[in-house]
Amino acid sequence: MQLLNEILNFNNTFVEEKSYEVYQTTKFPDKRMVVVSCMDTRLVELLPRAMNLRNGDFKLIKNAGAVISHPFGSVMRSILVAVYELQADEVFVIGHYQCGMSNVDPIRLIDKFKERGISEDTIDTIKYSGIQIEKWLEGFDSVEESVQNSVDVVRRHPLMPADVPVHGLVISPETGKLDLVKDGYEEK
Repeated sequence: MQLLNEILNFNNTFVEEKSYEVYQTTKFPDKRMVVVSCMDTRLVELLPRAMNLRNGDFKLIKNAGAVISHPFGSVMRSILVAVYELQADEVFVIGHYQCGMSNVDPIRLIDKFKERGISEDTIDTIKYSGIQIEKWLEGFDSVEESVQNSVDVVRRHPLMPADVPVHGLVISPETGKLDLVKDGYEEK
């Protein structure tokens, strides 16, 4: 059975048995916070549990490496919507140790694109359109520095209110231990 069919069959049962009822909440986070975190599979359940967060407590934005690379990209837009429209009062940027984005080699990644059928012409078109693809795909050497850089992007954003603390942390994917990189209350 293909994965999609497996998911849809399960979902039919989930809805019929009203299993969704335990997850019902509002669109406003109870703990009035937004978390930017990595998409790593080890963090799906571990991160909220390690922070004592449940469904409905927080807004969660996930991407590769918990990196906020552009002040006017979709991650920053989501943070601003969470703050201005969804009552989030604090921002947490949380990277993790042994992240797949650490030491990503953009050239090797582009080679993998080609191996999967992406043509050199397509890559050239992206480059000619002004995208520095190698820079865009670049990882990081230090998760702590990456988290600090992302915190700085949020904190310095011209549309971010000065009264919103922006915290930076790194979590262990083995134990859930959180290490503080930046205490956002110090900025106030």
